[in-house]
Amino acid sequence: MKLTNYSNYALRSLQLAALHAPKLVRVDDVVKVHKLARPHIVKIIHELGQAGYLETVRGRNGGFRLAKPASEIVVGEVLRITEGPFDVTECFNEKTNTCPLIGICKLSNGIKRATAAFLAVLDDMTIADIASNRNELLSRIAPLERQPITVEE
Repeated sequence: MKLTNYSNYALRSLQLAALHAPKLVRVDDVVKVHKLARPHIVKIIHELGQAGYLETVRGRNGGFRLAKPASEIVVGEVLRITEGPFDVTECFNEKTNTCPLIGICKLSNGIKRATAAFLAVLDDMTIADIASNRNELLSRIAPLERQPITVEE
């Protein structure tokens, strides 16, 4: 399985919000830490806000924070929003499948089980879990947050 960068940075943004809770996190802080283009982070934060994971505050002193406790935000659920359906092969999508082996193929059945196992592990993880080593994470992030913004496009 391979997740998109979009999902990775969505989880990193939630993690950063958990680390700084209840304070607001600025989009520019995420940009500095992960060296991303600001529009990418703005899009991610907007989607996470629409999904009810983040509270966003507009304006000069704005930013974002978790909209609910980190222990209630399940990593697997976030990934289902940011990744969409986990159609690992074409035969996973009944509407677009053209494979004549659907239903009898042991390969696709194995991939379905593997995908379910992958998601089951992530369904057991919360944002609180991925932010639980708070001091270590903050000590690594703090110097990056203080650096001037340099982003590769």
